[in-house]
Amino acid sequence: MQSKGKNFWHLMAIVTIIFWGTSFVSTKILLEYGFSAIFIFVVRFIFTYLLLLILSHDTMFAKNRKDELLLFLGGIMGGTLYFWLENNALMYSPSSNVSLIVCTNPLIIFIVVSLLFKKEPLNGRQVIGSLLTFVGMILVVLNGHFYLHLSPKGDLLALGAAITWVIYSISVKELHEKYSSLFITRKIFFYSCLTAIPLLLIERPDIPWENFKEPAVIVNFLLLAIFSSLFGYLVWNLVLKELGTVLASNYIYSIPLVTIITAVIVLNEHVTWVALLGALAIVVGMVMAEYKGKSGSLPKESD
Repeated sequence: MQSKGKNFWHLMAIVTIIFWGTSFVSTKILLEYGFSAIFIFVVRFIFTYLLLLILSHDTMFAKNRKDELLLFLGGIMGGTLYFWLENNALMYSPSSNVSLIVCTNPLIIFIVVSLLFKKEPLNGRQVIGSLLTFVGMILVVLNGHFYLHLSPKGDLLALGAAITWVIYSISVKELHEKYSSLFITRKIFFYSCLTAIPLLLIERPDIPWENFKEPAVIVNFLLLAIFSSLFGYLVWNLVLKELGTVLASNYIYSIPLVTIITAVIVLNEHVTWVALLGALAIVVGMVMAEYKGKSGSLPKESD
């Protein structure tokens, strides 16, 4: 019975990763329908926040000002800036590139925490894994075209998104010990809405309202808000609880591969064997960097 229960949460982990991996493609489709990057994530934030508010509305504020400020910082970094950078990156780079670069954030978090907090120095295996990830990223960006004119704007925006997620992760790390994941997620989306709406008013993008008649537009907006945001965040927290952070985190590394497969099928994006080799190098490199040398175990994280 216990084994069957674990199998269910493994299935939920796979489903969540599929939703997260395909979210890059959904955003790319909405961009092609003429919606701006900022409009896409503002609509996504508002809809997701309203759903979260229905599920959690007993406690509206954190216990103290410091925690509330950390939630505010998390909303800006993990919400507004992260999605603004990611969605704009999709305007200049293939969704597979953006997915691969953004999903290096677990590795960046591990390196930053190791260097800043001095919990443990990087060992040889972790250094090799980091270098392998870096080489893999270069191969993905080149995608078989070995010349220097790479138009790196989209890739740099994606890297910026990964860095903002690192800042977000560190800023809310201690909050998980004080508040429920539902409360934290709801507050993050609240402050994301609060800080994103002014950007929308400043940019004043042209909104192709007539395109909402297209089924593909409605479907992809719902996929982003309900499955990638609401379902994704809430179910993933349950997966972490049932499977443990160590086991569940391994699934994150498959997000780029899901995006590549979806992009090839849905968007007809061209991916060369060089990019696929780079994707493999990134996945292997991140796993190597996360594992601790001889013990073979992952560094312990706080849920």
